[in-house]
Amino acid sequence: MGRATPYRATTGRPVQYAKADDPVVAAQIREVIRQRGSYGYRRVTAMVNRTFDTAYNRKRIRRVMEINAWNLPRSGRRRSGCAHTGRIVRGRSNERWSSDTLEISCWNGELVELGFILDCHDREVIAHVAVPRKYRSIDVQQLLTLAARARFGSVPPVERVQFLSDNGSIYTALDTVCTAERLGLSRVTTRAYSPQSNGMSESFVNTLRRDYLDGADRSTAAAVLDQVANWISDYNGIAPHSALCYRAPVEYRALEASQQDSQVTNVAGPKERTVRS
Repeated sequence: MGRATPYRATTGRPVQYAKADDPVVAAQIREVIRQRGSYGYRRVTAMVNRTFDTAYNRKRIRRVMEINAWNLPRSGRRRSGCAHTGRIVRGRSNERWSSDTLEISCWNGELVELGFILDCHDREVIAHVAVPRKYRSIDVQQLLTLAARARFGSVPPVERVQFLSDNGSIYTALDTVCTAERLGLSRVTTRAYSPQSNGMSESFVNTLRRDYLDGADRSTAAAVLDQVANWISDYNGIAPHSALCYRAPVEYRALEASQQDSQVTNVAGPKERTVRS
C-alpha cells in the first residue's frame, strides 16, 4: 500500500471538476442563451467564440452548461420503415435547390404561409415569399423568379439547376413548370408520402419553428409578416450551421469564394514585370 493511500479523502472525486474562470465562461454562455435559448452546446460554443473572440473547447462549454443545468433534453426521433438511400446534399452551390412551404398559425386565428428556396450545398435561403393566405402557384412562380435573380441576375444559368420539391399542386401546376423551365431549372420531385426525400427543407422548417417561431409575436398576420425578413436574415448571416463547420451560410459562401479566388491566382501564377532599358 502506498503511503499516501491512508491519507486520501474517502469522499471520492466530484462528478464535475471546476476551473477558476468558470464564472466568466458561464456569464458569456448566459449572454448567448438569453437570446438563443433553443441552442445546444455545440452552437453555443460557436456563438460564444464568435461573440467574445475566445477559443473554448466545446467540451468545456458542455461541462459548464451541465453544472448550471442549461443543457437541452435530447429529442427522440421517430424513424419510418422506408429506406432512404439518396443524397440530398450537393458538392457545390447552385447545383440543386430545395423548396417547401410552412404554415404559421396566428393567435387571432389568421394564417400566414411561408415559402422558401434554399441551396442544397451552402444552406442559404436564396428567396422567400410570405403571404397571409394559402399558397398558390403564382406565389411559387414569384419565389422561383426571386431565387434566379438573386443567384444569376437576368442571365439564365449555363448549367441547369435541379429544383427539388414535393408533389403538391402548387409545384406541379403547368405555369410553375413553365416558369422553372424558362429560368433554367430542372424539376425534381420527391417520393410519394416520403418527406425525408426533401429532408433539407424539412430540417429548415424545424429550425424555423424551434429557433424563431417559439417566443415570437404571432398575435396577427401583419405582426408575423413584419418578422419574417429578420428571421431569414438571422439564419443566413448569424446562426451557425453544423454542416458548415458552425459557420453561417453567408460566411461559408464568402469563405468558399475567397478560396476559389486564391486557387485561380495560384494557377495563373505571378505576373511578369517589364523592365525598361
